[in-house]
Amino acid sequence: MSNKITAAITAVGGYVPEDKLTNFDLEKIVETNDEWIRTRTGVEERRILKGAGMATSDMVVPAVRQLCEKRGIQPEEIDCLIVGTVTPDHVFPATANIACDKLGAKNAWGFDLSAACSGFLYSLTIGASLIESGRYKKVVVCGADKMSAIIDYTDRATCIIFGDGAGAVLLEPNEEGLGIQDSILKSDGSGCQFLHMKAGGSKQPATTESVLAKEHFVYQEGQAVFKFAVKGMADVSAELLERNNLTGDDISWLVPHQANLRIIDATANRMGLPKEKVMINIQRYGNTTAGTLPLCLWDWESKLKKGDNIVLAAFGGGFTWGATLVKWAYTASDVSKSV
Repeated sequence: MSNKITAAITAVGGYVPEDKLTNFDLEKIVETNDEWIRTRTGVEERRILKGAGMATSDMVVPAVRQLCEKRGIQPEEIDCLIVGTVTPDHVFPATANIACDKLGAKNAWGFDLSAACSGFLYSLTIGASLIESGRYKKVVVCGADKMSAIIDYTDRATCIIFGDGAGAVLLEPNEEGLGIQDSILKSDGSGCQFLHMKAGGSKQPATTESVLAKEHFVYQEGQAVFKFAVKGMADVSAELLERNNLTGDDISWLVPHQANLRIIDATANRMGLPKEKVMINIQRYGNTTAGTLPLCLWDWESKLKKGDNIVLAAFGGGFTWGATLVKWAYTASDVSKSV
C-alpha cells in the first residue's frame, strides 16, 4: 500500500443524442457514398443533437447525472467540473458553469478547456492534479461537443466525419496506486492552418461577410492532418510505454481518439497491440471531438477490470496530442463497493 494519493476513475457516464445521421442520409445531402466514407474513415452513422436551443451542456448534464447515479453520490458532492469542448454553449460563461447550475452541483467550481480532440485528455491531467494535491475529493472530467453546430453539411471533407456526444468520468483519491499513472501531452500551434475555425474569435469577429463566406465552420486539410495525427498519436503512445517500462503485452486496452480508423490502426500497430485490445466505436458515433475517449470508456466499462493498464491517446486541431496511462480502479460488477 502506498500513501501517495493518485486520482482514480471511479465511475463513467455517457450521453449520445437519439437522432442518427447515416452515410445514406449524407448521400442525399452531399456528393459522397457509404462505401467511400466507410473505407476512408470507418464511420457508418453519427448522432446529431436536434431541437431549438439545445447545446453542449444538454449532453454534459445527463452524462454527469448518470455517473452520479452509478457511484451513488449527489451532484452537490462534486467539487469541480471540467468540460473539454470546442463547442461551448456561449463564448462565456463556461459550459461547465451552466451544466453545474442545471445539475444542482451547488458546491462545484468549474471551467471549460479548449484543446479540440485532445480536450478530454488535457482535462483528465488537470483533474488528476487537483485530486493529487489533496485539496479536492470529487472532480468530474467531461469531454463533450456538439460538432453539428460548426459543421458545413455541404463540405464533404468534414461533414462525413463529425458527430455529437458527451462522456464523463469521476476522479477520486486512491492510495492503492490505481488511477492516472502518467501523461505525455504535446501541442504545436503551427498546425492551426490545417485545422481551425476561421471566424468567431477576437482575430475575426462575426460579420455578415464572415457568415456568408462560411468562416464559422470547421476547416480541415485532411491529408496534412492525417499525416501529423498518425505520427503524433503513435509516437507519443510508444514513448509513454517506453517511459513506464511497458510493452503492448502489458496493456489491456488502447482507448484511441475516434478520428479515423486508419489513424487508430497505425497507433495500435506502433504499440504492438492486436485489434481485440483496441476500443473502436467510430462506426456508431463518428468523431465527437472531446467526447470520443470518455464515450469509449462508457461503451467498454463492463469489460474493464480492476488493475487493467489502459492507454488513452488523442490528436486534435491546433495541433494538440498526447497519451495517458491509467491503471483501472474497479471491476464494473463491483461498482457498488467502495474503491
